[in-house]
Amino acid sequence: MQLIHSKLKKAKAFIFDVDGVMTDGSVIATEDGHFLRNFNIKDGYAIQHAVKLNYPIAIISGGSSNGVIKRFEILGVKDIYTGQKHKKTAFDEFLNRYQLRPEDIIYMGDDIPDYPLLKLVGVSCCPADAAIDILSICDYVSPYAGGKGCVRDIIEKTLKVQERWWVEESFMW
Repeated sequence: MQLIHSKLKKAKAFIFDVDGVMTDGSVIATEDGHFLRNFNIKDGYAIQHAVKLNYPIAIISGGSSNGVIKRFEILGVKDIYTGQKHKKTAFDEFLNRYQLRPEDIIYMGDDIPDYPLLKLVGVSCCPADAAIDILSICDYVSPYAGGKGCVRDIIEKTLKVQERWWVEESFMW
C-alpha cells in the first residue's frame, strides 16, 4: 500500500473511461435508439471536487452519447472525448493541452480498449469487476465495482494523500 500512496502523491491529473467505470456497464436502450446509463452521485461529487481544485480531468470513451457529455459538463469536466476508436490520440491531446507527462496521470479503465493507456500512466487503476486482463496489470484495484463508487475511491485516496480532500472547497457542491 505504501507504493501506491507514493505514486498517488505525485499524480497531477485523472483520466477515466465511462462504461464499466463511471457506470456498471449496463445500458437501457429506448425505443427511439437512445442508450441510458446510471451514474453514481458520489463519483460525481468527487469529480467536481477535483475540478474545483484545478486537477485536469479527462473522460475518454469509445461510446458516444449526448447524455454522457452533458453529465460531465455539469460536473465541470472540460476534456470529454467520446467516440474514440483508439484512446491514445485523445490521451496525447490531453497531455499536450496541460503540459503533462504520462507518469503524471491516474487512469481508470475496465476493459481491453483501456489496456494500452493503463500500461503508459503513472497510476493504472480499475474497478473491482474489471476484465481479468485489466485486473492483472493495474497498480490499484478499487474494492468498488464500476458505477458503484470506484471513481470516488481513487479520487478521494489521491486527494487525501495530497492533503487536499478536507479543504474549504470540500463543503460546496
